[in-house]
Amino acid sequence: QVQFVESGGGLVQAGGSLRLSCAASGSTFSINFIGWYRQAPGKERELVATHDTDGTTKYADSVKGRFTISRGNAKNMVYLQMNSLKAEDTAVYYCYADVGSRSYLYWGQGTQVTVSS
Repeated sequence: QVQFVESGGGLVQAGGSLRLSCAASGSTFSINFIGWYRQAPGKERELVATHDTDGTTKYADSVKGRFTISRGNAKNMVYLQMNSLKAEDTAVYYCYADVGSRSYLYWGQGTQVTVSS
C-alpha cells in the first residue's frame, strides 16, 4: 500500500502561483507512475499531470505551459508547480499513484485550491 500527505493548497488570486507537495510512504518502490488529479464542484475528476519512473511527464491540455510536475531527490516526493492560475483551476487536488503489477490506484486526501478572479 501507499499513503500520501499533501500540502500547499490555498487561496490565490488569478494570475498567481501555488506549489503543491505530496509525500508518499509505504510501498513506494512499486510505484509505476505518480501524479495529480483534480475535481471541481459538480464536475468529474480530471487528470492534471503524471510523472513516470523514467521521467516522462504528461499534462492535461488545460494546464500545459502553466503547470509543472516534478519528483524530488527523495523519490517519494512529487510536486505540482502551478503558475498563471485561473478561476477554472479551482478544485480539490489529489495526489495519486499507480502501483504494482496490477496497477492499483492509491489516492491522497486532497488539498483545496481556490483561485479568485
